[in-house]
Formats: sequence, C-alpha cells, structure tokens
Amino acid sequence: MISVTILTKNSEETLQAALESVRSFPEVLVYDTGSTDLTLQIAQAFPNVIIRQGTFNGFGPVHNTATELASHDWILSLDSDEVLSDELALEIQQIQLDASCVYSILRHNYFNGKHIKWCGGWHPDRVVRLYNRKKTRFSDAPVHEKVQAAALKEVSLKHPMRHYPYRCISDFLAKMQTYTTLFAEQEHSKKSSLMKAIFHGWHAFFKSYILKRGFLGGKEGFIISAYNGHTAFYKYLKLSEKSFE
Repeated sequence: MISVTILTKNSEETLQAALESVRSFPEVLVYDTGSTDLTLQIAQAFPNVIIRQGTFNGFGPVHNTATELASHDWILSLDSDEVLSDELALEIQQIQLDASCVYSILRHNYFNGKHIKWCGGWHPDRVVRLYNRKKTRFSDAPVHEKVQAAALKEVSLKHPMRHYPYRCISDFLAKMQTYTTLFAEQEHSKKSSLMKAIFHGWHAFFKSYILKRGFLGGKEGFIISAYNGHTAFYKYLKLSEKSFE
C-alpha cells in the first residue's frame, strides 16, 4: 500500500487538480502549515484525504513529519502544484515495489500554459518521489530538499507528471523571497559578498538563457531565465548579510 503525502499552505489554486489526480490512492495525507485560503475546504471534499496541521520549520523537516504521520511505509511525496497523469497513477499502482529502490518521476513544468522545454532547472527535470520510509527519508535541508537515495537503486518511471509552479509574476517574487531567505539561513556558515552575488546572478542567467537554450522559449524563456538569475543574486546577497551577523 502507498500513502500519498502533500504539503500545503494557501494552495487553493492548484490543490484541486493535484487531489483529483490521486483519487485512486487509498490514503492522501495533506500536511498544512497555516493556510488562510480555501485549501483545507478543498482537501476536506475528498474522502481519501486525511488532514494534519503543524508549523513550518523547513521543507525537508516538514516532508519528514508528514511521512511519519502516514499509515503506510511506501510514500509518494507530491507538491500541491503537481498533477499525476492517469498513466502515471496506473503505473505506480501496478509496479512491483522493491524496498531497495527509489522511484523517480519526470516532471513536465508549465508556465503561461506552455510546457517549458528549456531553461536551467526546468527541463529535463526528474525527481525521486516514491520511496520506502524504512529505507530512506528526505534530507533535513530547509530548501532544495531531496530524498536521500545514494545507497539505493533509482528506477525511472515511464510516465510524467505535470507541474505548475508559477501562475503569475507575483508567484515568482513570493517564491524568490521565501527560497532566498531559506538558502541564506541554510548556508549561514559560508562567506559571500556583493561581487559573489553578482557573479552567481549573471552565471545563473547565462546558463539558463544561453547554455540551456532558454532563448528558444520566447517570452517565457526570458522571464524564467531572468528569475533564475535574480534568485541566485539575492541568495548570495542575503548570505552576505548573514556573514556579518
């Protein structure tokens, strides 16, 4: 048996589609960290959903808390803006699971209704999301957390899921604020400076727009590449502030 875990906070715009895509799983544990919109009402409408609430102390720790609260040892961890295809849901339910393996899923990332096939971090994008909690767990990193899979065999699932991380420019700005702050807190022991921030910012933009061919994505490719550059810049600028605390 598989438990699906989904972290939420003010996820009303995407949660309905995410929960619709996992209707066929017997247990979906929604772990909410303080929603003030319609997130909880949406979750309550699904008979296979269990809601748990707690505080946010970093993405890695919160993922692990949700995992511990699930009923089954096999965990399918999803974000509230990720949607399984019907084919992927069936593939997961039919696979012969092996506890010595973790299972990765290809994400198709969308922005402005367009499947983004360029840009750093957007394509290709394969993530480990199905694992046995007796064998592994998420790292405790506050941001850029991952399932710890070094000692296990990774099996690539065939069918993709859809990911809708940004629906408007405000989403970019809000996530940049959150992720840059968490990065600075996570890497607080490292040194940074304005020059390092400028270098990382320009390098991230160049990599995304030129090396990863974001220019082929038109307006969306430029916006995403600029976002990658700005995020890198503010990550290291905030880290430089931490250096003087």
